Amino acid sequence: MKKLLLIPALLLGMLFTCNNAEAQVMDDIYVPDHIPNRKPIPYKYLREADAMYKKRVWRVIDLREKINLNLYYPTTKINERMSLIDLLLMGINNEGLTAYSNDDDRFTQPMGRSQIETNFGAVEKNVSYTDENGDEQTQTIKGEINSTEVKQYWLKEDWFFDRKHSTMEVRIIGLSPIRFYVKDDDGSEDAEIRKSMVFWIYFPEVRRILADHEVFNNNNDAERRTFDDIFFKRYFNSFIVKVSNVYDDRGISDYSLGIQSLLEAEALKKKITDYEQDLWEY
Repeated sequence: MKKLLLIPALLLGMLFTCNNAEAQVMDDIYVPDHIPNRKPIPYKYLREADAMYKKRVWRVIDLREKINLNLYYPTTKINERMSLIDLLLMGINNEGLTAYSNDDDRFTQPMGRSQIETNFGAVEKNVSYTDENGDEQTQTIKGEINSTEVKQYWLKEDWFFDRKHSTMEVRIIGLSPIRFYVKDDDGSEDAEIRKSMVFWIYFPEVRRILADHEVFNNNNDAERRTFDDIFFKRYFNSFIVKVSNVYDDRGISDYSLGIQSLLEAEALKKKITDYEQDLWEY
């Protein structure tokens, strides 16, 4: 009788062991739970009276630069890791993130999903073809968003001097992806590459999503940064394209071209950083 009772017990034990072994199969040496539980790094409280200097700056992050590649790749999702534009689109579709009109960096005109698809060129197209009987047919093809076309980002940010802490700091206000695409209207081979803003994102709103998604670290797989770390700690390269001014905030390209634009951008950058240095006496 004891032997008969022992056999089912052994079978149950083997079944439990097999199920337990299957549950422990994972593509890592530990369960990563640090990044998914991350929260945005909080900003220090700032009173209006403590901001004794402020300058609004617009700058461009070019994803084709080596230091910025971790914002562009992976072009297809790898586990939970994705590119910045795919993360923004995921936030808009699934996390309630609000997108604003591509010409509205003051965040007053929310944009719907259909308009975002239009700005990406993901519209229905009628394609003509000849069927097996030699007759001309027309088929409607639904367009798809090609996120790899986003190769730059515009940042809108405020630089300010906090006299309470005696430091020059920066807060990012807005983020806008820039799409590079070819529009061949006349069918010529030498089509012009164009670029356009897709939408604007209010940066303080998107930080909650940026903070719990990792970015690849070339030097250490165990020390993965988040997108929030990249922006908060300024782990990117960029150049200034506009600074608030009396001429309706005109951009540098409106009065300077080529290498002169880059030199002007560096001069504006130096002017802002020199403000902090000029406050000190040695």
